[in-house]
Amino acid sequence: MPSAEELDATDPLRAKRQQFHLPPGTIYLDGNSLGPMPLAARERAREVVEQQWAADLITSWNQHAWIDLPETVGEKIAPLLGAGPGQVICCDSISVNLFKLLAAALRLNPGRNRILSQQDNFPTDLYVSQGLSQLLGHENCELVTVAKNEIESALGEDIAVLLLTQVNFRSGYAHDIQRMTELAHAKGILVVWDLAHSAGVMPLELDRWNVDFAVGCGYKYLNGGPGAPAFLYAAKTHQGELHQPIAGWMGHQNPFAFDSEYQASGDIKQFLAGTPPILSMSVLDAALSVYSDIAIDDVREKSLGLADFFALRVAQAPELSSLKLASPLDHDQRGGQLAYEHDHAYAICQALIAEGVIADFRSPNILRFGFSPLYLSYQDIAVATARLGKILATEQFLQPEFNRKNKVT
Repeated sequence: MPSAEELDATDPLRAKRQQFHLPPGTIYLDGNSLGPMPLAARERAREVVEQQWAADLITSWNQHAWIDLPETVGEKIAPLLGAGPGQVICCDSISVNLFKLLAAALRLNPGRNRILSQQDNFPTDLYVSQGLSQLLGHENCELVTVAKNEIESALGEDIAVLLLTQVNFRSGYAHDIQRMTELAHAKGILVVWDLAHSAGVMPLELDRWNVDFAVGCGYKYLNGGPGAPAFLYAAKTHQGELHQPIAGWMGHQNPFAFDSEYQASGDIKQFLAGTPPILSMSVLDAALSVYSDIAIDDVREKSLGLADFFALRVAQAPELSSLKLASPLDHDQRGGQLAYEHDHAYAICQALIAEGVIADFRSPNILRFGFSPLYLSYQDIAVATARLGKILATEQFLQPEFNRKNKVT
């Protein structure tokens, strides 16, 4: 295999690193949890706070098009999803958007009351489904969960909605969206996809794959900052029939008429509820500019290359033999991350952070590495695996300070 230096020399994305602020001496392998700060995001934050809000006050809603930001940002995200115009809106969080979509999808599929999901789906997806069931009653909404290998056989005539995350947050296993959507549609089932760990790092073709609905967040691979607004995709074929339950004034067909009776906008704007968070949405809008001149296929190719380089170096290092790979090696079945099982995964992660390599831990025993290719180099991977080897060879992770649990892991 070529050396890290040789791979970096031929990397078509290597110049993108200059568009990010990266702390000196830090190798950041956690962009699948929180992306680092693009320089454009910092500049936009200053502009919005110091010029727009400070100088132009409330006139900024018109003068700086604050009112249009949910649609503007949605349209910037749409090409990364393979979505045509008018189908993506930026608003709220994944949890809130899932609530809207699940409730709306259940109404679109009368006579069925079950939401089918995966047992190890991201917890918020399951919690939102459980909460909706408690609200509507089990006779109107019931969550059913099965193991990954049982999903296809569970696609029965009683299922109204299939709710899946494309890339599993622990293992990195990636579902085939097109195939699973086709299987669900053949049984009259609508599908909601969670794209939190795939948008911005994997090619997506939601329109071509006939996806019904999808959600995703703005703060992982899209680098929009902590708690950045999420996005929501609703295929145009469904928009005229939808009834989402959070009927807020921004989803009204004419918000500034201030009518006392709600009349939903007939397009994607019907998923808006309250006033958009302008500061955070502006930052996300600027952060998306890093994708303006690159192809998502190149992003995917480098992400897989970085992960393969990491996995090979781990496999060839005797001192790392206690790490058990928990992610598929098959590119078609893997997102932009690798997971390793180890009894001391949490402490190893903390020791790595102390050595300048930021990864993360997922309960119960997963050490997780994210390969966001816009700012990572192959040399970063070589250094990171060397430091990981040193930590395991010396058992540095057994030190007490690395075994004290923080609130955020």
